[in-house]
Amino acid sequence: MGSPAVLPYFPYSRQSKKKSHRGAITARLLATLLDVAGVKHVIAVDLHASQMQGFFKCPVDNLHAEPLIARWIRHNVPNWKEAVVVSKNAGGTKRVTSLADALKLNFGMVTTDRKRGSNMSASLIMNQLDALEHPPIDNTIRRGGPRRNGAVDRPDAPTGTNGSSPGRNRVADEPQSPSPRLVHRPSPRTSASLGRASQASRPSAVDEAVGLEEILAEGDQATPEYNDERAPEVIQGRLVQGHIVPDDFPSPVTSAADTSIPDEDPMTMSHASSFFQPGPHALGRNGEHEASSDEEEDNLKNPRIEHMITLVGDVKNRTVFIVDDMIDKAGSWIAAAETVVKRGYAKKVYCIATHGVFGGDSLEQLQSCECIDSIVVTNSYPIQEDKAKNATKLVVLDLAYLLAECIRRNHYGESISPLFQHGTE
Repeated sequence: MGSPAVLPYFPYSRQSKKKSHRGAITARLLATLLDVAGVKHVIAVDLHASQMQGFFKCPVDNLHAEPLIARWIRHNVPNWKEAVVVSKNAGGTKRVTSLADALKLNFGMVTTDRKRGSNMSASLIMNQLDALEHPPIDNTIRRGGPRRNGAVDRPDAPTGTNGSSPGRNRVADEPQSPSPRLVHRPSPRTSASLGRASQASRPSAVDEAVGLEEILAEGDQATPEYNDERAPEVIQGRLVQGHIVPDDFPSPVTSAADTSIPDEDPMTMSHASSFFQPGPHALGRNGEHEASSDEEEDNLKNPRIEHMITLVGDVKNRTVFIVDDMIDKAGSWIAAAETVVKRGYAKKVYCIATHGVFGGDSLEQLQSCECIDSIVVTNSYPIQEDKAKNATKLVVLDLAYLLAECIRRNHYGESISPLFQHGTE
């Protein structure tokens, strides 16, 4: 007869999906090994993906550390009722909203994406194409003069009421409505901005796109319109090597464009454009595999890649709980903490997770980060004693009662539903 297996931290839980076609799902393989070894019941805590329970042929009790974390917050965080729960990526929003609902708090989200135009070759290609698709407007068309392609009014063209051609009648007598493709009427601010731009000399395609955005932004700031609508709670910042940088910080692509970097192949430049995306794969998806969390962390540290990080939610002068299921590498945690503090002006930051894996020197990096005030994890994964002693911000919660009560209830055939409920204290 098989025995139950208690796995507070399920190994290889992040490898719960295929990273490439015909690739192995390591978590599924481990579940098969446990079944072959005779395991008839599995007790785990906060599996990385809920669908992992389908990997097993035996019953699985996926316990949650959320009630334990919520109780610690109520007893140890001052003014916790004014805090905000924030997810450091889009994939953890369900976990964050669950804790926010339990504590009746507001929630937010931080998303990180590679900055548009960080690839210089792709930027040049797309900007040149934009310049071709949107040529400058020739004002002589509105006045009935010669057209942009050199065409003029023919003498044998249909005449107006006074015998003149429609183009001449439009100038001599009274103005008529322009053609349908020229009906666009920009706002007064935009018209004044475009007027100032037309008087200047014609720059290149890249400079024109950048300069026009600056002119439009300047025009919008010059004459702001009053409205009583609430401002959107979206704040953006720049990430270089995983840290928030000022807006005037030089772009890493520009600063790295020296002779030490080899020139890109022309075919690579063409492939960077949107017209040369990889075609669909025979299995229904493209041939590129999804980036894993380790690859995303490595991209944050890449000095040649600039990321744009976005904070959604109001965290000004509030305590922030950044929540996820595990802490392995510190890159995304530090980036999210710096964003809510330096951009969102948060008062205090707590990094909360169930599993404190702390790979490499991530615990030391979190400890040295000035924007992080406390690191809260459980003892589901063993932490080295020397690391734990040097980390004054580290708080470890005990899962012994949760696991022991689950084992007792399973032994006597009782329900484990009360273990998922939040206490009132």
